[in-house]
Amino acid sequence: MRITWVTRSFLDYRIPVYEEVDRLCGNQLTVIFFADVVPERCHVKLQKILCDRAVGLTGEIRFSGEKIQAAASAEKNKTRIPLQPGLIKIIKKSKPDVILCDGFFQWSYAALILRLLKGIPIVMCYEGTLHTERNSGKLRTLYRKAASKLINRIVCNGSLSAEYVESLGYPRSRIRRGNMAADTIALHDQAEKFPVNERNKLKDSLGLNHHVFLFIGRLVQLKGVDKLIKAWALGLGYNQDTSLLIVGNGPEMGSLKAQSRRENSTNVCFAGAIDYDIIYKYLSVADVFIMPTLQDNWSLVVPEAMSVGLPIICSQYNGCWPELVKPENGWVFDPLNEDNFIGVLKAAWDNRNAWNQMGQESLRIVQDYTPEKVAGNIYNACLSVLAK
Repeated sequence: MRITWVTRSFLDYRIPVYEEVDRLCGNQLTVIFFADVVPERCHVKLQKILCDRAVGLTGEIRFSGEKIQAAASAEKNKTRIPLQPGLIKIIKKSKPDVILCDGFFQWSYAALILRLLKGIPIVMCYEGTLHTERNSGKLRTLYRKAASKLINRIVCNGSLSAEYVESLGYPRSRIRRGNMAADTIALHDQAEKFPVNERNKLKDSLGLNHHVFLFIGRLVQLKGVDKLIKAWALGLGYNQDTSLLIVGNGPEMGSLKAQSRRENSTNVCFAGAIDYDIIYKYLSVADVFIMPTLQDNWSLVVPEAMSVGLPIICSQYNGCWPELVKPENGWVFDPLNEDNFIGVLKAAWDNRNAWNQMGQESLRIVQDYTPEKVAGNIYNACLSVLAK
């Protein structure tokens, strides 16, 4: 089966999924992407797998509206219509039996046009949830409803994503789940091989206390790190057996450091940005992972943390929690409710004797969200549309 995946952009975590889909379809996968936004290292990795079937295009024309302030003061484009000259021609040249695309926008217009003109079936990978799409305008929603009538199958991240797709009127029988996976196997192996003495050196270099709560992500308002720092100061900021390690960079870095100083927390460490290739080292020194996001479709760093055996404290505004975070391996909370946030931090600390057991449960759960499992879900969706 010839599959052409029109993805526009991707990062390292998606490459193992491409590799497995390619294997499943008999090495007949073509991935078409925008070379100007995909990092060169990712392009090189994909070319090693697909050779000339990794097709990077340039010269995109983008029509954008004015930037507006969205929820929680995040900036986003009101309108963004990217057109890639030659995209439809390149897709046709690959002679696909099925076209895969990511979401309703970006380069998916080319897949929809070919569905209309040539009848080529479409399988879409989709991430949005009712919460993340709550501010979608009427025109955007109407377009999605119309476009969905041309899409043969939609592979959603999980149940919260499926709820949104169903709200567009898309038939439940044509929805599949399991679209997003971190490179969990590689991270687990890297962490297992990271020597204890090297872990201790890293902890010492960062000035960390014995037990470490870890956040990794962009330091932007939608990640809720300001809520984390406030709750930490009131809940565990006095506890000299613990440290809060914040890994990442972004426009909020300065204000967050200043906030931490004002809150008088002496056990908060800002490590700054790190290369993805060494993320396993920082996961390895942690005891608990925390994601306080105010809006995320599916935080990949959550399954990454699970892959090294960490308990998870996860925001209810993260689309991954119903699948990945259970009472057996973590806690779900509302970062906008300060008392709830403080309470969950204290509950996690009070249950520290159960962290190892909870981490083992994280390892068990994340086995259903490996690149191999996700690639199988996507490939089976492609098979099902051809069977019809």
